[in-house]
Amino acid sequence: MGGTFDPVHLGHLRLAEEAADHLALERVRWIPSGNPGHRAAPRTPARHRLEMVKLAVAGNPRFAVDEAEALGATAQFTIDTLRRLRGELGGEVPLVLVIGADQLHKLDAWRDWRELFAHAHFAIGARPGYALAPAALPAAVADEWRARAGDRDALRAAPAGRIATFPMTLLGISASDIRARLAARASARYLLPPEVLAYIRTHGLYPEDGRTA
Repeated sequence: MGGTFDPVHLGHLRLAEEAADHLALERVRWIPSGNPGHRAAPRTPARHRLEMVKLAVAGNPRFAVDEAEALGATAQFTIDTLRRLRGELGGEVPLVLVIGADQLHKLDAWRDWRELFAHAHFAIGARPGYALAPAALPAAVADEWRARAGDRDALRAAPAGRIATFPMTLLGISASDIRARLAARASARYLLPPEVLAYIRTHGLYPEDGRTA
C-alpha cells in the first residue's frame, strides 16, 4: 500500500486493516513515497512522513514499512514500485496492490497502467463519494474490471491480474483536511494516531505559513 501519507491517518490504517482481514493478506507493506512521479512533491519531507508511518503501524504484526522509495532520490511511479517488488519477491508470490476507490476512478491516468496487472492484483476499498461499479468508471478501466473481477480466493490462485473489492468502514478523513486543521491551529485529535499527532507537534509540521521543519 503506497501513498504520500502527508500525514498518515486513521483512514489509511482502517484501509490496510480491513484489506488484510477481508482478503486474508499475510502482510501489508506500507510504502511511503519519496518523490512521487504523478504529482507535485509533498510539502512534508520524506523523512518525516516515513517516521510518522513507522509510528502509526508499530505494534501491528501484519504491517511492515518499506523505506526504499522514501529514501530514494529519483521520481517513482507505481509501475516502478511493482517492478522492484517483483524483483525482490519473484514472479510466483501473489502480490496485491491496495488502493481506495478514488484512485480506481483515475487509474487510466497512471503510467503504464495496464502493465500493472502483470505484476499485481488490485484490492479496492470503498471511499465516500466514489461508486464501486463499472458503470461509474472510465470506459477503459471498466473493461478491465469486467475482465478481471474476482474474490479473495482468486487472489490466492494466481500471482497477479485480478481485481477484488472489500467492504470498508467509510471514514471521511483526508490528509488535506488534517493539514488545513493543523495550519489553522484547530483540533485534529481522533483523526490520526496520538503518536503521529505528537510527532507533528514536536517537529513543527504543517504550520500556518506552509513551511516545514
